[in-house]
Amino acid sequence: MGACVMKPMTKGCLLRIFVGESDRWHHRSLYEAIVVEARERHLAGATVLHGRMGFGAHSRLHTSKILRLSEDLPIVIEIVDEREKIEKFLPVLDEMVTEGLVTLENVDVVQYRPGDSDDAGNEAKS
Repeated sequence: MGACVMKPMTKGCLLRIFVGESDRWHHRSLYEAIVVEARERHLAGATVLHGRMGFGAHSRLHTSKILRLSEDLPIVIEIVDEREKIEKFLPVLDEMVTEGLVTLENVDVVQYRPGDSDDAGNEAKS
């Protein structure tokens, strides 16, 4: 495994999408559909975070602590890229996310790149 090399900081944009675990898009999980669509549009990367507790616009509490497990735990998808590329992705999200929250924030990106790694087979790690 190669050493990490630090590149200079660049300006980027963080897109955060808050949805429910049970939300669907064309017979698949909404969060999965969003990540696949982001990848097909060559965005820099996406991460799906599974929440243990939360509430949204309807103020219904979703938690894994209740005796019967909630079937709609919170999911957060984070995507970081250049603002222009993120903004081009927003109309796609507008169609896909019928209930949820979408936020944008400016970020300073510190990029690291692996020395001599093979990206094949590491799709789930980005």
